[in-house]
Amino acid sequence: MTEQENAIRAGAGSAQDGDGTAPRVRLRDRDAELRSVEAAVDQLCRGFAAGGTEIGDLLTFSGRPGIGKTSLLHEVRRLAKLRDGATVLFARGGERQFKEPYHVLRQLLQPVLSGLQPEVFSQVMGTWEEVVGPAMGLKQPKVGARRLDPQGVRDGLDYVLTQLAPRRAPMVMIVDDLHWADGESLSWLTKFAIRSSELPVLLVFAFREDENDWPTETQDYRRDVLLLKARRHELNRLTLSSVTDMIRAELGDKAEDAFCYEFWNVVNGNPFEANALLDQVREQELEPVEENSRQLRELAVDAAGMTLKSWLDRLGAATLRFAWACAMLGTDIRVDLATRISTQSSEGARDSIKQLRKQRVLTQTPNGNLEFVHPLIASSIYNTMPDATRLGMHGIAAAEIENAGLGLLAASRHLVETHSGEGDDRIVRKLRRAAVEHQLIGAPEAAQRCLHRALNEPPADEIKAEVLYELGCSALLTDPVATVNQLKLALDPDEVPLRPALRVDATFRLSEVLAHAGELGQAALVCQEEALKTTDPAGRQRLQAASFMWHAFRKSEEDGPGRSDRLGVMCRNLPGREAADRAVLAMRAWDLTLRGASSADALALADEVLEGTRLPKGLGWTDTTWGFELPSMLCLTYIYNDRIAQAERLAADAIIQFEIAGWSGAHRGFAYFLMGLARFRRGLLAEAEDFLRRAYRISERIGERLPLAWDAIGVLVDTLIARGRVEEAWNLANDFGFHPPYHSTAMVLPDAASLYGKLLVAKEKFAGAAAAQLNVRGWRNTVWAPWAGHLAIAIADDEPERARDYAQQAVLDARAFGTASAIGSALRLQARIEDGRAAVELLEESVAYLGQSPAGYEHAVALVDLGAALRRVGRLDDAQEYLYQGIELAQHCSAEGLVDRARRELANYGLRPNRLGLRDFRETIETLSSAEWEVAKRAVQGVPPQRIADELGVPIGLVNRRLAAVYRKAGSGPDGLASALGLPQQQRDAGRLEDLDD
Repeated sequence: MTEQENAIRAGAGSAQDGDGTAPRVRLRDRDAELRSVEAAVDQLCRGFAAGGTEIGDLLTFSGRPGIGKTSLLHEVRRLAKLRDGATVLFARGGERQFKEPYHVLRQLLQPVLSGLQPEVFSQVMGTWEEVVGPAMGLKQPKVGARRLDPQGVRDGLDYVLTQLAPRRAPMVMIVDDLHWADGESLSWLTKFAIRSSELPVLLVFAFREDENDWPTETQDYRRDVLLLKARRHELNRLTLSSVTDMIRAELGDKAEDAFCYEFWNVVNGNPFEANALLDQVREQELEPVEENSRQLRELAVDAAGMTLKSWLDRLGAATLRFAWACAMLGTDIRVDLATRISTQSSEGARDSIKQLRKQRVLTQTPNGNLEFVHPLIASSIYNTMPDATRLGMHGIAAAEIENAGLGLLAASRHLVETHSGEGDDRIVRKLRRAAVEHQLIGAPEAAQRCLHRALNEPPADEIKAEVLYELGCSALLTDPVATVNQLKLALDPDEVPLRPALRVDATFRLSEVLAHAGELGQAALVCQEEALKTTDPAGRQRLQAASFMWHAFRKSEEDGPGRSDRLGVMCRNLPGREAADRAVLAMRAWDLTLRGASSADALALADEVLEGTRLPKGLGWTDTTWGFELPSMLCLTYIYNDRIAQAERLAADAIIQFEIAGWSGAHRGFAYFLMGLARFRRGLLAEAEDFLRRAYRISERIGERLPLAWDAIGVLVDTLIARGRVEEAWNLANDFGFHPPYHSTAMVLPDAASLYGKLLVAKEKFAGAAAAQLNVRGWRNTVWAPWAGHLAIAIADDEPERARDYAQQAVLDARAFGTASAIGSALRLQARIEDGRAAVELLEESVAYLGQSPAGYEHAVALVDLGAALRRVGRLDDAQEYLYQGIELAQHCSAEGLVDRARRELANYGLRPNRLGLRDFRETIETLSSAEWEVAKRAVQGVPPQRIADELGVPIGLVNRRLAAVYRKAGSGPDGLASALGLPQQQRDAGRLEDLDD
């Protein structure tokens, strides 16, 4: 193959490519690189044999074309295949195929994945089969499948390789001609290379460093590759001695030193150029003597710059046409396709192949296909094609590839290269279908190339706007600016108008992209204006509802109460409970929540939206009619109305649905945010922090300081405050810029000013703690925006009466809203500005309310505050009990700072900072679930786990888990379990606590 054959001609021996049993190829002047290869392979295999897993490495070889990179990669393959159990994966980029999505990754992964047993394949794929499978060409997308987010495909590949590598370790992944890899493959490979050290994988890249050798479309990836931490090897030119050996091996020992020296200078030590020049010297029958050395430069120019005439003279017209067909196909060339594209007979193709192999243009691969001896030869042949011939042969190639059953995806790269301007409706239809297929495998850029080419055909006037609409939607997940531009063109009144339903959808898509970019006012206006022109009632309702939705997410609004009233009227006049009607109900439920209206009313509307506990058809997380904002509103409604379990079910479903759909961008990021917010409201602070950090990382991956990032950072700051890490929260807010004036257009969830004021109070910077009043919008929800209570604390010392007014108003607003967490939290904040018995009474009421809510952290704070207030009025016994309860709940919440504060309260007044741990067995029994109690009763009698499983009809693994929970809660192993639970050792029919009272 390629440079390997050059090495063989240089006198290095012989080898069969890809054959691990082949003798080693002796490479000249590559001793250091070979030692590095051997060391890397040896380190990988030895490390894995010793039980290591995080033993990966990255090797890179770079250099000029023809310098010997492929020969070194052959040696890596040979060495790796000699190792027992090693898996060697290989792929090569192609100059003609860098626009073919996942071309390199499919070469790498298809063979190993398709060879897995079905059960192993399922384990390796996990939940990503419907994402990675189509992208890697392992299966067709499901009927009705949605477009894939490219980031979702990359995330799926991360999971698959994490599962595959340990099962096929040690694994060596080799990519030659990386500079010609497709963008989709490069985007994953450059990220995977960073974490390859975490797996038993040796990753090996070979590429040209010069930016002129990389396509314009992949220049960013070139920079990423050059920044990778790796064992780097830049291949130098061959020495004079090595080139002299090559010359004398080819031309005989009679070659004079002066001739060899000039030859070496002319080819600059490049093995490929040396071989090409040797061919010219031999063809010209030039004697290798000093007096002929002056002719070498002229011959080298002929060798390097083969023209159409040169190739015709060398090959003949028929053979050159076959070579053109091969050059169009790129790498791993199928003989039957090249034969049909070149319009030759089978016999003629055989003659052409024979001639091309004789001329060292093509070589045959082990699978019977063809490839060029060197990419430079392929480039030279392709570039000699006359324009008309090239355009016509691309058209033939597209048709033959489709006829061969390889599909539009493979044919489309040829279709986009055909002659345009003929208005061929058939070509336009094929390009539009190809664009859809590209989106189904997560390749929107390829889809856009197809649709741009369709517009250049051009399409018929009546469908041009549809093509523009499709082009805009194809960039929806990756290029918002392009989406906006194309959708505006599709909606241009000068164009033939879109069908009414499509026009409504195009308007909604345009508003969606504007909203995600923070242009919420513009998004709402677009929908309002189009709604006035829309005659279809369903379409008009959709646009009106979308306008309400975008207004609801705006940072400021001129007529908030008026919009709320209009939404209320629209809600009351709904004709039924179709998806569009339920969408309006969801918006009204969120609107009532923000207004602090009756929680019961908001929940009643929210419950009408659902079918049981699930989203109805047409309003799902991945439904494109309404987008993910609608179910997000519903989830937020449940979060702020103390129905957090329902919100968590919705958020969990969102995460799963987005993973299955391969949507790993803002969609999944916001789902993580919702789950983090729900966990925070429940008081599960460690889990909340994890989800929020995930949401923030996704947001930063998409762009800087997007609305999602503001949301995640705001709640993350709140979470860190709750965990007692105030300084970390302060630094995070300052590093991000979470302070006035906040995001310029989008509302931050929850209210940014309230969160920042809370941070200032935690830092005891009371002078700066103030929040913008939201009364102008009629928003009085004290959970979403608890600014009044915190402002009261900030000004209490300087303006006590005004502080009391704020705190009392917050309590009144909370009581009007009606949730236990809202009332309890408002009472707790009011108690912060009161003293003595007044504070105790407020906190006792707060604890009573919060004890009925799911707000675990708020309840823990109220317990600790009540304990401290009771201590200050001298009720030490009561204080001790509430502080202990507060500590236990704070520990459950991972609120370390609150635990420390409670313990200081106890210790400062001579009370024990921890309970002695003496618990009545009744308390232990109360902590057991009914299922755990059933297992515990049988275990006390000495019934073995397997028999318990048989009696209860459950798996043995479940019994073991329940027993573990029983032992942990009882604080005892099997021998002392009866005593810990207050049970006689042989009591078979004991009931729960009620039975013990008889």
